[in-house]
Amino acid sequence: MSGIDSLPPLRQVIDTHGIAAKKSLGQNFLLDLNLTSKIARLAGDLSECDVLEVGPGPGGLTRGLLAEGARKVLAIEKDSRCMAALAEISDAYPGQLQVINGDALEVNPLEHLTPPIRVAANLPYNVGTELLVRWLTPKKWPPFWSSLTLMFQREVAERIVAQPGSKAYGRLAILAQWRTDARIVLGLPPEAFNPPPKVHSAVVNLTALPEPRFEADAKKLEMVVAKAFNQRRKMLRAALKGLAPDLEDRLIASGIKPTDRAETVGLEQFCALARNLSAG
Repeated sequence: MSGIDSLPPLRQVIDTHGIAAKKSLGQNFLLDLNLTSKIARLAGDLSECDVLEVGPGPGGLTRGLLAEGARKVLAIEKDSRCMAALAEISDAYPGQLQVINGDALEVNPLEHLTPPIRVAANLPYNVGTELLVRWLTPKKWPPFWSSLTLMFQREVAERIVAQPGSKAYGRLAILAQWRTDARIVLGLPPEAFNPPPKVHSAVVNLTALPEPRFEADAKKLEMVVAKAFNQRRKMLRAALKGLAPDLEDRLIASGIKPTDRAETVGLEQFCALARNLSAG
C-alpha cells in the first residue's frame, strides 16, 4: 500500500502487469510516489480543473494528480500494456479518471475535458518537444490549457527558458516565452527513474499569458525563427536571405543589425521583424 492512496507501490504494479519500460516508446517510469505527488502540486490548484496527462505509463503521476484533488484526469497512453494498471486507478477514483489507449498527437482533449484545463505529464522523450510546440502554437490564443507542467530532459528544459546569448537559446525559447511565463521548477537525477536515463531531467511550468508579449503573426514568427536558428552561425542577412528583397532595411527597422546572429536577438526584435515581413 502506498502513502498517497490504497493502491500498491509502483514497482509492484509494474511487476504484476509486466510493464517493462520500452525504449521505442521513450519510456522512463518515475516510481517514487512522493515525487509524483510533488510534481502534481507544482501544477497548481487542481480542485477546479480538468487535467490532461500524456504518457501516464503505470500511473504514478496519475495517482498524484488524483490524490491532489484534480476534478478529472484524461490520461492518454499509447502502450496497451498499461491499460490494466490504469484501470485499477480508475476503480480507486470512480468517475475521475478517463483513459484513452491512443496517440496523444491524434486526440482532441476538448472532446473529453471541460475548461479550465491544466496539462501535467512526464512526457515520453520521443514526442515531448513535438507536443510542446503544438501546445504553444494553436491557431487561437489563449489556448485550451491554462498551464503546462511538463517533464523533459534537462537539456530541453534549459532550451525552453534560455535567454539571448546562450547556447541553449533558440526556437523553443522564442515560442515559449512569446506567449507564456516559463520556468524550471524541479530537477531530477537519472536514478529517480526506471530505467535510469543517461541524462538528468527537469520539470518546466509554463503559464499561458492572456495575450502574447509582443504583437506578431504566429505563422510568420515561427517561420522566421525556424529559418534564423537553422543557420544560427550565419549572420541574419544570410540566414534569412530571400524573405524580402529589402531584407536588410527590414532588419534595421526591427532593431536588428544585419550582421547579428540569431542567438543574440531578443524576442521583441524577432516579433518586430515578423510584423515587418507581414506588412508586405
